[in-house]
Amino acid sequence: MVLQAIRSLLWDLSYLLPAWLIGPVLLIGTLLVVAVILQVGWPWWRAWRQRQVGSGQNRGHAGSTPAPPDSRRQAAEQSLESIDRLLEKLEDAVAREGLRQERERVEQELQRGDLTVVVFGTGSSGKTSLIRALLQEMVGEVGAAMGSTSETHRYRLRLKGLKRGLQLVDTPGILESGRDGREREIEARRQASRADLMLVVVDGDLRAAELEVTRHLAGLGKRLLLVLNKCDLRGEEEERRLLMLLRQRCGDLLGADDVVPASASPQSVPRPGQQPWQPPAEVERLLRRLASVLHQDGEELLADNILLQCRHLGESGRRLLDQQRMQEARRCVDRYSWISGGVVAATPLPGIDLLGTAAVNAQMVMEIAGVYGVQLTRSRAQELAVSVGRTLAGLGIVKGGMSLIGTALSLNLPTLLLGRAIQGVAAAWLTRIAGASFMTYFQQDQDWGDGGVQDVVQHHYDLNRRETSLQHFLAQALQRVVEPLQRREAKQLPPRPGPRAGEGAWDRENRER
Repeated sequence: MVLQAIRSLLWDLSYLLPAWLIGPVLLIGTLLVVAVILQVGWPWWRAWRQRQVGSGQNRGHAGSTPAPPDSRRQAAEQSLESIDRLLEKLEDAVAREGLRQERERVEQELQRGDLTVVVFGTGSSGKTSLIRALLQEMVGEVGAAMGSTSETHRYRLRLKGLKRGLQLVDTPGILESGRDGREREIEARRQASRADLMLVVVDGDLRAAELEVTRHLAGLGKRLLLVLNKCDLRGEEEERRLLMLLRQRCGDLLGADDVVPASASPQSVPRPGQQPWQPPAEVERLLRRLASVLHQDGEELLADNILLQCRHLGESGRRLLDQQRMQEARRCVDRYSWISGGVVAATPLPGIDLLGTAAVNAQMVMEIAGVYGVQLTRSRAQELAVSVGRTLAGLGIVKGGMSLIGTALSLNLPTLLLGRAIQGVAAAWLTRIAGASFMTYFQQDQDWGDGGVQDVVQHHYDLNRRETSLQHFLAQALQRVVEPLQRREAKQLPPRPGPRAGEGAWDRENRER
């Protein structure tokens, strides 16, 4: 059959071309076909081999599916194992190393022996004084100015009857102005996200900004204790009023027993003729509540915190993997766009309405599916390609794209090249829209969404027809499609006549006229 096809092709060419041109044309055509097969076939074969290897590995591990976790600790260990599998898929060395270091930190947190209590609040609420009172020794300089604690400090203590040690973390103040203040608040929030238990320290009624931050911390899934500090500065009646007000404001976030009064650094009392008397810190109620919570729920708080960190770490890993897949899929779409544009420009289609289905082929669909780890049969890929092609034609995007591309190119090209250039560039542009639509389909777990394939295709058409996107694409098209066409046409033009033997300049000028 192949030999018969070659004979028929030679027979047809003999009627159209001189005998000396048949061989070169046939050779050029063969090379073009081989180049297209290599460009399309090699990525497909590599993706097919990867799918085969991946399916073999999945079959090999099918019998070793992990059992459901019996405890929070076992669930955390399984989460870390899933992060290990994510690390194997990441190709970016920098992103992979950053995720690996964070994973090791979480594993160390899982193996650690201490519970972490983060002390959180504004710079003037008395966080460091409270820690000093709890430790019953000086642990840092205390000042009235905002931002007196500019770095994170950790201190360790033991509570009687508690098997685990306690790490008290003093964080920088929040709600401070300036760039340095915002950076310190970011560090404080980062430490709060790693806490087993948080002490939110206030020195009065909650301001709107403080209440917003407290709700954010509760939204992280953390257990909170709200500490009303500096109670020595107000009377008993004022203290009861503030405690009642705080319990009302935070009633949906914590229980009434979790709002605790304290006086970490009472004001000294002057004594005539003697040194001022320094009253002892009043933190007994806070210590009792802290011990009660940690005795009762300490192990669960620790396990819940590790599970929460594992979930956040897994989400970070999946975001990195999605970014990697998106970049690889875009390279795939870009490659197929210029392949389709070059083929159509070299051999223009007789019916431009067929371009909507011809530009998007099943091979591109299968390669994009492989990027997203989806095993897709060729028949299913063909169905997807046909559905998107019909949508392109049904929405009028094929004709609209031809008009748009033709208007943009008509100002820069001679009429001889215009038709073929428009078809080639439009084919590449339509393939790009179809490829972006397939990326959305696989990103959404093989779901077109509520609006169906029409909304997805229309969305990517609108994005690609924006002036900046279209100008960037046309700049690439001039290099990839139009300039090769111009060079090819220049080679096919007849040569300019040269001077004849014995001909003078006057005779040559008359002949050229």
